[in-house]
Amino acid sequence: MNWLDFYFTCFAIGGGFSVLALLGGTFHAPHVHLHVHTGHGGHAGGRGGALFNMGTIAAFLLWFGAGGYFITRFETWWFIWGLLLAMLFGLIGASLVVWFIARVLMRNDIALDPADYDMIGVLGQVTSPIREGGGTGEMTYSQQGRRCAASIRSEDGRSLPKGTEVIVTRYEKGVAYVQGFDELSRS
Repeated sequence: MNWLDFYFTCFAIGGGFSVLALLGGTFHAPHVHLHVHTGHGGHAGGRGGALFNMGTIAAFLLWFGAGGYFITRFETWWFIWGLLLAMLFGLIGASLVVWFIARVLMRNDIALDPADYDMIGVLGQVTSPIREGGGTGEMTYSQQGRRCAASIRSEDGRSLPKGTEVIVTRYEKGVAYVQGFDELSRS
């Protein structure tokens, strides 16, 4: 295999990965997750996205292959200069993909903190009333700027009408146990 074939193969593989990613996203194909461990500092912009992922690898191969192919095909430069320029093209292409993902697609992304999802102490409002004697209702609450809902039961078995402000005292098996906010503020 000569270098022209090598570069064209890299270009074809990178292009193939890009087309598969496009088709996979369009037709909701099953996802394949490959993890490449890069040690500390392997994240794009500190936002949690891996610097080396299939998108950046595909972009590198595509640009590396295209750059190497055109340099080798149309110039009679030495091999090492062609290889270095092809690597430079690949790094530029992969950098553009990383920049686009970090600055455009993930600009509003925030880090998840498990404490933000702890239900104990959450304040909400009953939207589906709880019947007396251990009935189940529903409450809505705000979390990370979104409106969320949860199944609830009264902590003491009493009924709670729609519109009552409640606070979660415990959370078990997907059900939040609540008390009226007025009851807690009086005690």
